Amino acid sequence: MKLPLIGLGTYELQGHKCTEIVKRALEIGYRHIDTSIDYENQEAIKKAIKGFERKQLFITSKFELDMIDLKKIPQSVEATCDLALKQLGTDYLDLYLIHWPFKALPMSEVFKAMELLVKKGKIKKAGVSNFTIHHLENLLNDGHKPAANQVEFHPYLYQKELWQYCKSEGIQLIAYRPLGKGAVLKDPVLKKIGAAHSKTPGQVVLRWFFQKEIPVIPKASSEKHLIENFNIMDFEFSSHEMHEIEKLHQNKRFCDTEDSEFDY
Repeated sequence: MKLPLIGLGTYELQGHKCTEIVKRALEIGYRHIDTSIDYENQEAIKKAIKGFERKQLFITSKFELDMIDLKKIPQSVEATCDLALKQLGTDYLDLYLIHWPFKALPMSEVFKAMELLVKKGKIKKAGVSNFTIHHLENLLNDGHKPAANQVEFHPYLYQKELWQYCKSEGIQLIAYRPLGKGAVLKDPVLKKIGAAHSKTPGQVVLRWFFQKEIPVIPKASSEKHLIENFNIMDFEFSSHEMHEIEKLHQNKRFCDTEDSEFDY
């Protein structure tokens, strides 16, 4: 996949505000827009991308498994995709993801239905989100290879083992909530490193991802943060600084649910 390393997450962006933020992001240079049927903002994004050359965009959407009729999996999965396409006003998605895993369901059958969407040209790539190594192993053992796995990933949740596993299997890891819901921005280590480069803690984190070649999708709700998040190309960390950031890991999640299967 030709996936930009810096994208725009749109979780909790709604209505006119969402449209304006996405429009401004495109003007600044963002090309990866991440959304979900569950975010209820795809109609707003449609307005923002209208008239923009589609080939220049990378659009990711997701669907929830509770939208699927288990008796009609292929038709049901295609129906979710058709809904996303209609809401976004596009003929195809660059990446379509199962938003959350649930191992008690026939995950392989669901993913097989997504692979049919690739053949039909409705999506370019099929992937997953919030999958552990064991979830991925189940799919791979059944003969299905997701193109990407979008997971929470930041200095406080440095999922090195999962990242390395994905790399070894040719699965692109994508980091959501890369700023740890803002918590990591207060970290003294990140502030110190940022001061040495005249950068903010947020820019430090995003540059850390950039040097690891891990695509990120930080959310921004202001023009200031859109520009700040994108302005990380004019400095570089030493290996020592990279290691100092990695040492901040504390297995801290900011996105969890009662039904999540992160222990699997």
